[in-house]
Amino acid sequence: MSRMALVENVVAMLEDAGFLVSDRCAVRPKSFDLAARRGEDLLLLKVLGNVDALDAGTGEEMRRLGEYLEATPILLGLRTRNEELKPGVVYFRHGVPVIHPDTAYDLFVEEVPPLIYAAPGGLYVSIDGDVLSDEREQRGWSLGKLAKELGVSRRTVSKYEDGMNASIEVAAELEDLFDRPFSNPVDVLEGAEEVRDAEPTPDAPDADPDDHHVVAVLSRAGFTVHPTERAPFKAVGEDVAEQRMRVLTGHSEFTKSAEKRARLMSSIGRVTRTQSVYFTESDARKESVDGTALVSCEELAGMDDPDEIREVIRERGTEPKEA
Repeated sequence: MSRMALVENVVAMLEDAGFLVSDRCAVRPKSFDLAARRGEDLLLLKVLGNVDALDAGTGEEMRRLGEYLEATPILLGLRTRNEELKPGVVYFRHGVPVIHPDTAYDLFVEEVPPLIYAAPGGLYVSIDGDVLSDEREQRGWSLGKLAKELGVSRRTVSKYEDGMNASIEVAAELEDLFDRPFSNPVDVLEGAEEVRDAEPTPDAPDADPDDHHVVAVLSRAGFTVHPTERAPFKAVGEDVAEQRMRVLTGHSEFTKSAEKRARLMSSIGRVTRTQSVYFTESDARKESVDGTALVSCEELAGMDDPDEIREVIRERGTEPKEA
């Protein structure tokens, strides 16, 4: 299956599941292909046939954007270089959860979350230790008795009851012994943080030198500016004082390419509930593109009042609608 066909299938699946889906990111650089929202669940999705093609820099950017936009970065793919991805299993690449499209269908359409995750050494599940302890005690089994049944040490059983994860083989044996499952679902929509190694969000890149004057004015106006490195927008601006108002920003000469990027920013903004603004080095002869406000750098240089900047963005752009 071609990557384009795979992306189209993912879009159709998400729309069937009730997600609002952005236009595909067809400009470079890009760290994600689609933004999708259903209620409060916001996803930033990368779609690849071979998930090993996700490099560390792109994974870091996806995780940063997830933090800035309160979204979950997810990679959907079919295989690694060595094997096909197994449906129902959550993998990880550079801190980003990775799932097969069939797993995504089960999760988003059928509302059946995955139970298994991959880690060095094999496949594992998260055991509900409290339930396991209750079931063992109701049977009158000691830690040693259960350990003998499983072929593990008493200390290992104690760790399972304290919350240590188990191999799928142990999980299957427990289910057979007690005639009930003990596995907790992997919370993909929270980034599967409970099962992947704790990794701090990577530091943001420095702003492009060509963008310093834009960043300086926005910063003086009260915005915290998060530069991006591999996104279809130059930065995410956050005005904490204004109820966490967020804006996606672009900056360049106003060319056909810039206009295309501004349209894409509008689509992403509608899904992420952010406003978008494109700062132009020349007069664009219009005030907006599909809801993305256009502001010349000459105008911006004369704006020091935060309220004035917000008002211009709102007047020329489109307020994000609830999705």
